[in-house]
Amino acid sequence: MVALPEQYLSVDDYLQLGAKSPIKHEYIDGKVYAMAGASDSHVTIAGNLFAALRSHIRGTGCRLYISDMKACVEARNRFFYPDVMITCDRRDQETDTYKRFPTLIVEVLSKSTEAFDRGDKFAAYQAIESLQEYVLINTRHKRVEIFRRSEFGRWVVQFYNADDETFALKSLDFMGTFAGLYEDVVLEPSEIPDEVQVEYDIPD
Repeated sequence: MVALPEQYLSVDDYLQLGAKSPIKHEYIDGKVYAMAGASDSHVTIAGNLFAALRSHIRGTGCRLYISDMKACVEARNRFFYPDVMITCDRRDQETDTYKRFPTLIVEVLSKSTEAFDRGDKFAAYQAIESLQEYVLINTRHKRVEIFRRSEFGRWVVQFYNADDETFALKSLDFMGTFAGLYEDVVLEPSEIPDEVQVEYDIPD
Protein backbone atom coordinates (compact mmCIF):
# COMPACT_ATOMS: atom_id res chain seq x y z
CA MET A 1 0.00 0.00 0.00
CA VAL A 2 1.14 3.54 -0.76
CA ALA A 3 -0.14 6.44 1.36
CA LEU A 4 -1.49 9.45 -0.51
CA PRO A 5 0.47 12.44 0.85
CA GLU A 6 -1.29 15.00 3.05
CA GLN A 7 -4.73 13.66 2.22
CA TYR A 8 -7.02 13.00 5.18
CA LEU A 9 -10.62 12.11 4.45
CA SER A 10 -13.82 11.54 6.34
CA VAL A 11 -15.51 8.18 5.87
CA ASP A 12 -18.09 9.75 3.56
CA ASP A 13 -15.36 11.37 1.44
CA TYR A 14 -13.50 8.06 1.29
CA LEU A 15 -16.59 6.20 0.11
CA GLN A 16 -17.18 8.85 -2.54
CA LEU A 17 -13.56 8.48 -3.67
CA GLY A 18 -14.08 4.74 -4.01
CA ALA A 19 -17.12 5.28 -6.21
CA LYS A 20 -15.13 7.42 -8.65
CA SER A 21 -11.55 6.16 -8.59
CA PRO A 22 -10.37 3.27 -10.82
CA ILE A 23 -7.75 2.55 -8.15
CA LYS A 24 -8.69 0.76 -4.93
CA HIS A 25 -7.77 2.48 -1.68
CA GLU A 26 -7.82 1.19 1.86
CA TYR A 27 -8.67 3.59 4.68
CA ILE A 28 -6.99 3.83 8.08
CA ASP A 29 -8.28 6.46 10.49
CA GLY A 30 -8.62 9.25 7.96
CA LYS A 31 -5.74 8.39 5.67
CA VAL A 32 -6.07 6.54 2.36
CA TYR A 33 -3.63 4.06 0.85
CA ALA A 34 -3.52 3.06 -2.80
CA MET A 35 -3.35 -0.69 -3.34
CA ALA A 36 -0.85 -2.34 -5.66
CA GLY A 37 -1.78 -5.03 -8.16
CA ALA A 38 -1.58 -8.72 -7.27
CA SER A 39 0.61 -11.49 -8.69
CA ASP A 40 -0.62 -14.40 -10.84
CA SER A 41 -0.31 -16.87 -7.95
CA HIS A 42 -2.13 -14.51 -5.60
CA VAL A 43 -5.08 -14.04 -7.96
CA THR A 44 -5.26 -17.74 -8.86
CA ILE A 45 -5.35 -18.88 -5.23
CA ALA A 46 -8.08 -16.37 -4.35
CA GLY A 47 -10.08 -17.45 -7.41
CA ASN A 48 -9.74 -21.15 -6.59
CA LEU A 49 -10.99 -20.60 -3.04
CA PHE A 50 -13.85 -18.42 -4.25
CA ALA A 51 -14.97 -21.11 -6.70
CA ALA A 52 -14.94 -23.82 -4.03
CA LEU A 53 -16.80 -21.71 -1.47
CA ARG A 54 -19.40 -20.42 -3.92
CA SER A 55 -20.99 -23.82 -4.41
CA HIS A 56 -20.63 -24.66 -0.71
CA ILE A 57 -22.63 -21.67 0.58
CA ARG A 58 -25.30 -21.69 -2.13
CA GLY A 59 -28.73 -21.65 -0.52
CA THR A 60 -27.44 -20.80 2.97
CA GLY A 61 -28.19 -17.07 2.87
CA CYS A 62 -24.50 -16.25 3.20
CA ARG A 63 -22.82 -13.95 0.68
CA LEU A 64 -19.35 -14.42 -0.80
CA TYR A 65 -17.13 -11.58 -2.07
CA ILE A 66 -13.72 -11.46 -3.72
CA SER A 67 -11.19 -8.59 -3.71
CA ASP A 68 -13.44 -5.67 -4.70
CA MET A 69 -15.70 -5.57 -1.62
CA LYS A 70 -14.59 -3.55 1.40
CA ALA A 71 -14.68 -4.81 4.98
CA CYS A 72 -15.58 -2.02 7.40
CA VAL A 73 -14.03 -2.12 10.86
CA GLU A 74 -16.21 0.51 12.52
CA ALA A 75 -14.58 0.22 15.94
CA ARG A 76 -11.15 1.05 14.45
CA ASN A 77 -12.25 3.51 11.73
CA ARG A 78 -10.82 1.35 8.95
CA PHE A 79 -11.81 -0.09 5.59
CA PHE A 80 -9.88 -2.94 3.96
CA TYR A 81 -10.24 -5.03 0.80
CA PRO A 82 -9.99 -8.71 1.83
CA ASP A 83 -9.08 -11.18 -0.89
CA VAL A 84 -12.11 -13.29 0.04
CA MET A 85 -14.89 -12.48 2.52
CA ILE A 86 -18.11 -14.18 3.58
CA THR A 87 -20.91 -12.60 5.55
CA CYS A 88 -24.00 -14.40 6.80
CA ASP A 89 -25.60 -11.37 8.48
CA ARG A 90 -28.65 -9.88 6.76
CA ARG A 91 -27.66 -6.40 7.90
CA ASP A 92 -24.85 -6.52 5.36
CA GLN A 93 -27.42 -6.49 2.58
CA GLU A 94 -28.12 -2.86 3.51
CA THR A 95 -24.74 -1.63 2.22
CA ASP A 96 -23.60 -2.07 -1.38
CA THR A 97 -19.92 -1.12 -1.22
CA TYR A 98 -18.80 -2.46 2.18
CA LYS A 99 -19.73 -5.12 4.73
CA ARG A 100 -19.61 -4.75 8.52
CA PHE A 101 -20.45 -8.23 9.82
CA PRO A 102 -18.26 -10.84 8.09
CA THR A 103 -17.96 -14.37 9.41
CA LEU A 104 -14.80 -15.23 7.45
CA ILE A 105 -11.99 -13.09 6.04
CA VAL A 106 -9.17 -14.47 3.87
CA GLU A 107 -5.94 -12.73 2.90
CA VAL A 108 -3.57 -14.25 0.35
CA LEU A 109 -0.08 -13.24 1.44
CA SER A 110 2.17 -11.04 -0.68
CA LYS A 111 5.75 -10.15 0.08
CA SER A 112 4.91 -6.44 0.38
CA THR A 113 1.87 -6.87 2.65
CA GLU A 114 2.53 -10.02 4.69
CA ALA A 115 3.76 -8.21 7.82
CA PHE A 116 0.73 -5.91 7.74
CA ASP A 117 -1.70 -8.80 7.17
CA ARG A 118 -0.25 -10.65 10.17
CA GLY A 119 0.05 -7.60 12.40
CA ASP A 120 -1.92 -4.36 12.33
CA LYS A 121 -4.58 -5.59 9.90
CA PHE A 122 -5.32 -8.70 11.96
CA ALA A 123 -5.39 -6.60 15.13
CA ALA A 124 -8.02 -4.37 13.51
CA TYR A 125 -10.08 -7.29 12.19
CA GLN A 126 -10.33 -8.69 15.72
CA ALA A 127 -12.58 -5.74 16.59
CA ILE A 128 -15.26 -7.18 14.26
CA GLU A 129 -17.42 -9.13 16.70
CA SER A 130 -19.01 -11.30 13.99
CA LEU A 131 -15.65 -12.53 12.67
CA GLN A 132 -15.03 -16.19 13.48
CA GLU A 133 -12.07 -17.09 11.27
CA TYR A 134 -9.16 -15.18 9.73
CA VAL A 135 -7.26 -17.10 7.07
CA LEU A 136 -3.78 -16.47 5.66
CA ILE A 137 -2.78 -18.37 2.51
CA ASN A 138 0.86 -18.57 1.45
CA THR A 139 2.01 -17.99 -2.13
CA ARG A 140 5.56 -19.34 -1.59
CA HIS A 141 4.63 -22.63 0.08
CA LYS A 142 1.49 -24.72 0.17
CA ARG A 143 0.51 -23.51 3.61
CA VAL A 144 -2.69 -22.23 5.21
CA GLU A 145 -2.93 -20.58 8.62
CA ILE A 146 -6.36 -20.28 10.19
CA PHE A 147 -6.98 -18.09 13.22
CA ARG A 148 -10.22 -18.99 15.02
CA ARG A 149 -12.02 -17.07 17.73
CA SER A 150 -12.52 -19.40 20.70
CA GLU A 151 -15.58 -19.49 22.93
CA PHE A 152 -13.58 -17.37 25.39
CA GLY A 153 -12.94 -14.69 22.77
CA ARG A 154 -9.26 -15.47 22.25
CA TRP A 155 -7.72 -16.34 18.89
CA VAL A 156 -6.19 -19.77 18.33
CA VAL A 157 -4.15 -20.58 15.23
CA GLN A 158 -4.07 -23.87 13.33
CA PHE A 159 -1.49 -24.55 10.61
CA TYR A 160 -2.12 -26.72 7.56
CA ASN A 161 0.33 -27.72 4.83
CA ALA A 162 0.34 -29.92 1.75
CA ASP A 163 1.05 -33.04 3.81
CA ASP A 164 -2.36 -32.57 5.45
CA GLU A 165 -4.03 -32.61 2.01
CA THR A 166 -7.10 -30.82 3.42
CA PHE A 167 -7.92 -27.78 5.58
CA ALA A 168 -11.07 -26.90 7.53
CA LEU A 169 -13.04 -23.67 7.71
CA LYS A 170 -15.08 -24.52 10.77
CA SER A 171 -17.20 -21.37 10.69
CA LEU A 172 -18.69 -22.61 7.40
CA ASP A 173 -18.45 -26.38 7.99
CA PHE A 174 -16.23 -26.49 4.89
CA MET A 175 -13.40 -28.87 4.07
CA GLY A 176 -11.07 -27.71 1.31
CA THR A 177 -8.23 -29.52 -0.44
CA PHE A 178 -4.73 -28.29 -1.17
CA ALA A 179 -5.03 -29.77 -4.64
CA GLY A 180 -8.00 -27.51 -5.35
CA LEU A 181 -6.65 -24.43 -3.57
CA TYR A 182 -3.32 -24.50 -5.42
CA GLU A 183 -4.60 -25.75 -8.77
CA ASP A 184 -2.71 -24.02 -11.65
CA VAL A 185 -0.61 -22.06 -9.14
CA VAL A 186 3.09 -21.51 -9.74
CA LEU A 187 4.53 -20.89 -6.29
CA GLU A 188 6.55 -17.71 -5.89
CA PRO A 189 10.26 -18.03 -5.03
CA SER A 190 11.07 -18.06 -1.32
CA GLU A 191 13.92 -16.14 0.24
CA ILE A 192 13.74 -18.27 3.40
CA PRO A 193 14.67 -21.99 3.34
CA ASP A 194 11.80 -24.38 4.02
CA GLU A 195 13.38 -25.60 7.25
CA VAL A 196 13.47 -22.09 8.79
CA GLN A 197 10.41 -21.37 10.91
CA VAL A 198 9.31 -17.77 11.52
CA GLU A 199 7.99 -17.06 15.00
CA TYR A 200 5.61 -14.23 15.75
CA ASP A 201 3.17 -13.21 18.45
CA ILE A 202 -0.55 -13.55 17.89
CA PRO A 203 -2.20 -10.23 18.81
CA ASP A 204 -5.04 -10.34 21.34
